[in-house]
Amino acid sequence: QVPLVESGGGLVQPGGSLRLSCAASRITFNIYNMAWYRQAPGNARELVAVITSGGSTNYADSVKGRFTISRDNAKNTVYPQMNSLKPEDTAVYLCNANRIGRSIWGQGTQVTVSS
Repeated sequence: QVPLVESGGGLVQPGGSLRLSCAASRITFNIYNMAWYRQAPGNARELVAVITSGGSTNYADSVKGRFTISRDNAKNTVYPQMNSLKPEDTAVYLCNANRIGRSIWGQGTQVTVSS
């Protein structure tokens, strides 16, 4: 069983919204900092948003005011709510769980913003 499984990706029109999910298993979820990255073809992997084990958040400048990251420790799940999507948000979105000495990646989910 893969420790991190992303879902919720798909095709959305510019200006639309999507909510991704990353469900964790076989880890002590509440002690991990959780992050979302994205990678578009030909581009480097980019950090999009982070939520720490204590609930603090941080965002890339490109998504500030449009994306909101949250976590539900009871469900071992982290969510980015993505609003006002733009074509340049098109990418594979990957979930990451990290703490000192360990970094775990999901397999990613495709988000395509296009009319």
